[in-house]
Amino acid sequence: MRVLRPGRLVVVVLIALGVVVLTGSAAGAAGPLPPAINGGAGGLGISTNLLWICVGGALVMFMQGGFALVETGFTRKKNAAHTMGMNVAIFGTAFAAFFVIGYALMFGGYSFPNLFGYDTAVGSGLVGSGNWVFLWKAPLFMSGKASTVAVLAYFFYMAAFMDATATIPTGAMAERWKWNNFVAWGFFCGAIYYPLFGAWTWGGGWLAKLGASANLGHGYVDFAGSGVVHAMGGMAALAGAIVLGPRIGKYRKDGRPQAIPGHNIPMALMGVIILLFGWFGFNGASTLAATDTRFGLIIANTAIAAAFGTVLSMLYVMKRFGKPDPAMFGNGLLAGLVAITAPCAFVTPWAAALIGGIAGVLVVEAVLFIDRRGVDDPVGAVAVHGVNGIWGIIALGLFANGKYGGDWNLTAATGGTKTANVWGLFYGHGGGGQLVAQLIGALVLCTVMFGIAYAFFRISDMVMKGGIRSDRESELAGLDVPEMGMHGYNDENLTGFEHEYVPRGPRASRENQPTE
Repeated sequence: MRVLRPGRLVVVVLIALGVVVLTGSAAGAAGPLPPAINGGAGGLGISTNLLWICVGGALVMFMQGGFALVETGFTRKKNAAHTMGMNVAIFGTAFAAFFVIGYALMFGGYSFPNLFGYDTAVGSGLVGSGNWVFLWKAPLFMSGKASTVAVLAYFFYMAAFMDATATIPTGAMAERWKWNNFVAWGFFCGAIYYPLFGAWTWGGGWLAKLGASANLGHGYVDFAGSGVVHAMGGMAALAGAIVLGPRIGKYRKDGRPQAIPGHNIPMALMGVIILLFGWFGFNGASTLAATDTRFGLIIANTAIAAAFGTVLSMLYVMKRFGKPDPAMFGNGLLAGLVAITAPCAFVTPWAAALIGGIAGVLVVEAVLFIDRRGVDDPVGAVAVHGVNGIWGIIALGLFANGKYGGDWNLTAATGGTKTANVWGLFYGHGGGGQLVAQLIGALVLCTVMFGIAYAFFRISDMVMKGGIRSDRESELAGLDVPEMGMHGYNDENLTGFEHEYVPRGPRASRENQPTE
């Protein structure tokens, strides 16, 4: 039986899904378009908010450079072109898939009246209805009703978030991931993986409606994406790293992990600073309105959590190991940012400091724990984004102070509690129900979404010739020339055997063992 290559399989799946969504949404696409944005006072406010969204989207997109520098700096120079190349190419593959079909599946039922011109939904439910929608439908290729100024601005902003999710596994899977499967991952993430959980949450699907359907607070709440963006990327990173197995030399013959140092720590820390800068757009612009002055608190909370994540991780590492370890406290800063992303609009500054500080310690312990479990993550992506993304989701359910949110997720409007604003457990007013909704969201991420990512990588590994891991010779020499056709640096010979190791994990095989 002839087996389709993963790249061709992805194309076939995209076409099939496209036909379904296009067929289901043809009638909606033929309807009248939303009114154009007009001048005047209302028009000025809408225009300002649209500008806010676009500038915020540009800041989030600039974070791609931060990811690229962090991952390339934390890995070896013989893989620099491959690692940096993945961070550039993922923008194209994932963005294109999100443009073709991902947005339609995720946001077909979304609207936000009287804010930035996105007053009516461009589609309707594809799978499910009412408070139990699992997928949406809308015109493909951002056409028809999806081609208005407001919808396209929102698409750009959301596509930047999606690209962050798609990028995260490139760090955990660096230095041994075949390029062809990486390309397939980009298409899969933008078309299916990210839109699926996104449809359940930000798209107004069943998780968002737990407040209406099960009286659990305001349903799953995630202001800027600790779960929707970061934990999603972290789950995929964990799944991919497990299927690939560890790098050659990561584990000694007795099974103990050993460090494989990155080649340029200053480069990685410069990436951390760029990510910090972009994060102010990531969180701040998620108000979707410059007219919503809550962004002042949001941006301050973002900086506070990052600062305390940095300090606590640095002090904790100094206490445990005697030296501060810039790589570790750089990840501590990022962990603070990831953790505050969900609750940033709903908590007071002292809570932001606490959330960030806990994240700074949590990331250190998570890195060490994951290492000891035989999962090789060269940049700490699972600990930063996966573990602390989950922590951010839970933190919202604990610390939300009831001062912001209104009828979040249209909970009261669709039959749920009429409690105004979002309340966490520590503030009463049904906050226990909110915490339960957050825990359900976290559970779905750790089981369903992890399972989908694991299935993608495992099936790819079975159907791709030679699997999804690079061969032994290429890994030892570095993936730059075998996979990319060029060195990242041309100043020296980067080939050579570097470490003895004992294979571990699903991808370890006899052919990878060193000769005695």
